[in-house]
Amino acid sequence: MDPNKVKILIVEDEEILLTALSEELKQQGFETVGAKDGVEGVAMASSEKPDLILLDLVMPRMDGISALKEIKANSETKDIPVVILTNLSDYDKVSDALSLGAMDYLVKANYRLEELVGKIKTVLERKADPKSAAM
Repeated sequence: MDPNKVKILIVEDEEILLTALSEELKQQGFETVGAKDGVEGVAMASSEKPDLILLDLVMPRMDGISALKEIKANSETKDIPVVILTNLSDYDKVSDALSLGAMDYLVKANYRLEELVGKIKTVLERKADPKSAAM
């Protein structure tokens, strides 16, 4: 999959992290768009039609679980793969998010750029070839 054709929506309320993730992914050739909370994220999932969504769980106005439910309930956005961004203390919410259809998660404090890009590519490959999801 050519990263230059892949659009990633980053839904993250921490401006510094949103900017850092966006810049890192752009350097890897991905196109990025950002949203600062779940309300913006749900709207942008519909308007931007990203190939993948990186979704924070703890945000103002609408948290990541509520945003994920809305994204998965919308026929236009339900098939967009979602990777959860989380803090170490959010594992119960991660479990909920995975059961609601998120494909994977990353712990914000622990990821490296290579891990993030690798996870994005793996999730996009699983979307392209659902049979390989049983890996």
